[in-house]
Amino acid sequence: MPDRGDVQAVKASPRADAQVRVHPVAPRKGAGPQEIINGFLEAMTSDDADYATARAYLSPKTSRDWRPQDRTTVLAVAPTPRPQPQRDTWDRQGVDFPMTGTRIAEVDDQQAYQALTPDDYRFTIHVSRQDGDGEWRIDALPHGLVLGQSDFQRNYRSVNKYYFASGQNKVVADPVFIRQRMDPVTKMDPVTQSVKALLDGPTNWLAPVVESPFPTGTALAKGVTALTTDDRDVLEVPLNEKASNAGRSQCRKMAAQIMFTLKDLSAVRVEQIELQRSDGSQLCTLSSGHEREYAADQETAGRPARQYFLNEKKQLAGLTGDGKDAVAEPVPGPLGTGQIPMGAVAVSRDERRGAAVTADGARLHIASIVTSGDPVPPTLASQGKTPEDRLTAPSWDGSGDLWIADRDPAKPALLRLADGAEVPVEVPIEPDPDGARIESLKVSADGARIALLLEKDGKTALHIGRVERTGSRDDPDGVSVTGLRPAAPQMEAVTAFSWAGPSRLVVVGREAGGVQQLRYLHTDGYTSAASVLPGLNQVRSISASNDDGHPLVAHSQEEGIVQLPAGATWQTVVPKGSSPVYPG
Repeated sequence: MPDRGDVQAVKASPRADAQVRVHPVAPRKGAGPQEIINGFLEAMTSDDADYATARAYLSPKTSRDWRPQDRTTVLAVAPTPRPQPQRDTWDRQGVDFPMTGTRIAEVDDQQAYQALTPDDYRFTIHVSRQDGDGEWRIDALPHGLVLGQSDFQRNYRSVNKYYFASGQNKVVADPVFIRQRMDPVTKMDPVTQSVKALLDGPTNWLAPVVESPFPTGTALAKGVTALTTDDRDVLEVPLNEKASNAGRSQCRKMAAQIMFTLKDLSAVRVEQIELQRSDGSQLCTLSSGHEREYAADQETAGRPARQYFLNEKKQLAGLTGDGKDAVAEPVPGPLGTGQIPMGAVAVSRDERRGAAVTADGARLHIASIVTSGDPVPPTLASQGKTPEDRLTAPSWDGSGDLWIADRDPAKPALLRLADGAEVPVEVPIEPDPDGARIESLKVSADGARIALLLEKDGKTALHIGRVERTGSRDDPDGVSVTGLRPAAPQMEAVTAFSWAGPSRLVVVGREAGGVQQLRYLHTDGYTSAASVLPGLNQVRSISASNDDGHPLVAHSQEEGIVQLPAGATWQTVVPKGSSPVYPG
């Protein structure tokens, strides 16, 4: 304990999580082919600057050509090399090391992760003696990095970068993967990696439905590899000359994108973003909290979380509070009287209207849930012969449009009701689902993405699509769903799902040969063991809020309406009820 000297303020650095780190070892003189291969595979999993140690295992030409940042192939388990047995030909022809693994995902040069249906992955690494010193070195190898899942999760982390939905003032999350610590290629820390990824623009999949106010060509000022906050938690972001003439409104939106992006880095506290011109002068500032004016869930922000469900009298009821303290009351209006025999419901994000599909799936009713009134005539009717061939549960997007699907085999269609009041308009899906039928759907709060549960040949699979809005004078609707891709390829069957944040879904399903699980999935398909939720039997439906501080709510055939508060187990709220939903 010091007993003399001046007192000085010291800024505490955020504590990093204790993690295993690999410190690579350079090849020893005279190392054999097997040792070279093993050393290289281990060095690929390290944080060594520019992969210098890994490159030491390569021939000079191969080292110059190898670009580890171009692609990362993720295997279920790290590959194990097996050399060819003809040892007598090694010195003359070199050695082939065939490798196999189960590929589960790929990360492209935009750092975008895409989960894949697990399949066999085969590749070969070739080792030969080098002219001159006669040392064994690798002279042929796969493109990019090949990592086992555990090494990938140890070295990388998911972060959302944010762009604006085309023509709107709402941000859309675009998940990418950055290095947990320093990036070996750019030598940037996680904060700088995140900002650079944002400035590089949206990923190819999301780009058609978003836009960025950053002027084309905007990048960090030359030589910037570290962005740190000062003692007031202000983050200064120096930009190149492309951004120097941005207007104030434009600049605030630019700063908001950065603020949203850095909110995902929990170890970083940022109270203000200051964007700087190339000459170091201030372009604009944005304080923490002001970015909320661009949030996708503006309608529900700042209000207590409220869930809705159908009670045992088939009335639409609002649920306030958690667990045993929760109070349920029927909503005003025709949906709260029980006069319409409802089977599935959705509540608009401003909590002023409800949409209900009748128990037989034949009709859709839309009515106010804040004022009383007589039963309203159906807005939409299905001609399907059975409830399973009629309407799905509806879903509201952040613009007030209502989405629903008609499962009639004679005329299946994805439908949108503009502002929940217009005539239903069919929305085309590209590429065509190839005979698959929509079993359920959920639109994201930003309205730029839609999750579809598709059924074909008795199997269900979850997909994500972009919602492209290209309305024109000739085609005022101009809305289509494009870029459909699997969201949970590792699951053999999905039975229920909900959006659970800007780029996350909560999914009920099972993997091949497994039992029913509840887990979180990113929209790119990424998941981990930590994403698995406590078990719940016979889950019929599930719903989540955009705010992960609010509990999950589900319908269990055994337990009724249940909630899962943070850090707790499932708790029964209402013994009898169905169709629990948050607004949306």
